[in-house]
Amino acid sequence: MIGVPAPRWPAEWEPHHSTWIGWPHHEPDWPGKLEAVEWVYVEIVRVLHRHERVEILVPDERARDGAAARLIAHDVDLGRCGFHLVPTDRVWLRDSGPTGVYQPDGFEWLRWRFNGWAKYSNHRRDERVGAAIAELTGLPSDVPRRPTGEVLVLEGGGIETNGAGAMLVTEEWLLSDSQLRNPGMGREDYEDAFARYLGVERTIWLGDGIVGDDTHGHVDDLARFTAKNTIALAHERNPFDENHRRTLGNFRRLEREAETFPDGLTIVELPFPRPVLMDGQRLPASYANFYIANGVVLVPTFNDVNDRVALGTLAELFPDREVIGIHSVDLVWGLGTLHCLTQQQPVG
Repeated sequence: MIGVPAPRWPAEWEPHHSTWIGWPHHEPDWPGKLEAVEWVYVEIVRVLHRHERVEILVPDERARDGAAARLIAHDVDLGRCGFHLVPTDRVWLRDSGPTGVYQPDGFEWLRWRFNGWAKYSNHRRDERVGAAIAELTGLPSDVPRRPTGEVLVLEGGGIETNGAGAMLVTEEWLLSDSQLRNPGMGREDYEDAFARYLGVERTIWLGDGIVGDDTHGHVDDLARFTAKNTIALAHERNPFDENHRRTLGNFRRLEREAETFPDGLTIVELPFPRPVLMDGQRLPASYANFYIANGVVLVPTFNDVNDRVALGTLAELFPDREVIGIHSVDLVWGLGTLHCLTQQQPVG
């Protein structure tokens, strides 16, 4: 509204108070690999806690004690970690957790409605994660609503900002009829909501997400801001791979966007690893699912020749941070990796 100060949604590279994660416990997400995935989480916490506090949701005391024992075994200082008994269905806190914004009078969590990506029925515990984090932090929160008054369904993995009023989303996620989040909402309705709740002045609509993504088009497997005017885009150059058509179309969209973007846009390509398959299913393995924390960037790696290329590219984009690879072949069996499982709490 005219005359009303707008909120500002900070970029991921801005200072964090902490990172929130949920300890893995839902074995069907990683059939036969849950124990291996727990050790991946240990490595994530080991790296992160050197740079910022890590807050960990656990379903019960047994899970808490088991997680603590594993972390201690890997020389993690538990004084830089917090454990919180908050039951969850799954642990993809990027999507079930709240989004931190700066209002004119201070920090605020936005608690979107979470409906299991309009795909999974077992999401009732995850629906309460946003409220739980707001309560645990003691920080104010707001519930964004649609024009009809219903709570707006969004997931953090579907939205990406440069911290200066621009954001990336995909049409596949919000404008297709598959896994429909908010029936009746169109492009302009979403842009109005982004402006009202996130202070977004420019929404960049990409097309399709990547193959294997069960969220149906989250942008965090595809394209990420790495600076105000720089976007890292996962681009498949093999013309026989289905991701080639998808990512080439998005590359062309960004080229057109750059023509009118203030001070232009630099588009940096990230490769894909070779397809990662499990039981004949292609998994959404993407280097774009990196996570930016204080002083460090965690990058999923896949025992692939392009691991080195991706790490080198991101090191050039983040010269003031350590860039560390986290082995994610087991992790991606759960259809997500590092960005999907983390949610930053900005300093506020």
